[in-house]
Amino acid sequence: MKLSPHFTLAELTASTKATVLGIDNTPPEEIIPRLILLSEMLERVRAFLGVPVIVSSGYRCPRLNTAVGGVTSSDHTQGHAGDIAAPKFGSAFVVASALAPKIADLGIGQIIFENTKSSSWVHISNKVPTNQNSRILTFDGRNYAIGIKNLA
Repeated sequence: MKLSPHFTLAELTASTKATVLGIDNTPPEEIIPRLILLSEMLERVRAFLGVPVIVSSGYRCPRLNTAVGGVTSSDHTQGHAGDIAAPKFGSAFVVASALAPKIADLGIGQIIFENTKSSSWVHISNKVPTNQNSRILTFDGRNYAIGIKNLA
């Protein structure tokens, strides 16, 4: 099912971990409109960056979210969030740094540059957090910091 010109339901629900564990990650019908809104935000991000955007994690059913170590309040479980990369644009840090000043224009509610010891990616959500200081963050695998920080 095509959600937008460049994003499909299959892409926003794909999960290697779900496949390995035999978890059905099919979203309930009420999540589909949110995934459409998410894909529309991803289209704006793609257009702004001028390159394809790869979604490594979109919707996660609660069981899958637990399996990957996601927080119980994760926007992924509600169809609001995607973890992305745009390798033709640059590293996750470069992508996050470019997107952060444009969050309002692009309809991004929250952006987190996630930089663990093993990998890095950009988490974007169309849901605006209650705490405005949580809109633009960096996460090093243990702690959050306000703003996009290069942890290299």
